[in-house]
Amino acid sequence: MIMMLEIRDLTVEVEGKEIIKDLTLNIERGEVHILFGPNGCGKTTLLLTILGLPNYEVKEGRIIFKGIDITDLPTNERVKLGMGISFQHPPEIRGVKLADMVNIAWGRREGKIDEEVIELAKRLNISVDFLSRDVNLGFSGGEVKRSEILQLVAQSPDFIMFDEPDSGVDIDNIELIGEIMSELLDRGKMPSRRKKAGLIITHSGFIMRYIKADRAHVMLDGQIACSGMPDEITESIMAEGFERCVELCKRSEREHTER
Repeated sequence: MIMMLEIRDLTVEVEGKEIIKDLTLNIERGEVHILFGPNGCGKTTLLLTILGLPNYEVKEGRIIFKGIDITDLPTNERVKLGMGISFQHPPEIRGVKLADMVNIAWGRREGKIDEEVIELAKRLNISVDFLSRDVNLGFSGGEVKRSEILQLVAQSPDFIMFDEPDSGVDIDNIELIGEIMSELLDRGKMPSRRKKAGLIITHSGFIMRYIKADRAHVMLDGQIACSGMPDEITESIMAEGFERCVELCKRSEREHTER
């Protein structure tokens, strides 16, 4: 067993407010985990803490990435180690062209639009003219998501986090995005040959039509409240809601223990 990410007893504060409380999560190499939960429960805070953004203060616990304690490492060092993210609401970056951002992610010089970048963009229905636009400036919801995925494909990180890739996206775009995400996460390979891992936040679970996940978790009040098989967790949430899903999950665990 090769662990990609280990989160041990993590407690996080944002602007003095405790958001994540004593959270533990393990993701092995080759695995994709889904994270459900209501708004405000700490899902995005967890991703941004893993990424190491400065406003997210770890008060207790450790974050281990590929066997390295990264709890105190800055974001750029975590990215160098092979970590990437698709933000739900990435910022507009005036004066920086999308093509330059993709070249930076790819480790190539700015200015020239490489033929490989153009071919990659075409797969995501991104035109050459679109590559010349400022990053996220005036982009639609679907364009923002495709732009984020394009940058991730260029970066090719070992561990990828996606914050609600299926929100605000039409059916044609989500199918395209889902297919590229699946490729990024090695889903087309045999399990023993998968080297990448991922953590995906979703409200609807719609993205799971295109990505077969290994494990699902429900987050409530800054903690992982229950975990299980993705299809079972999704069906329970859709039928009963988050809190009832957690109750049923815990009851099932108790009954299994008592047998």
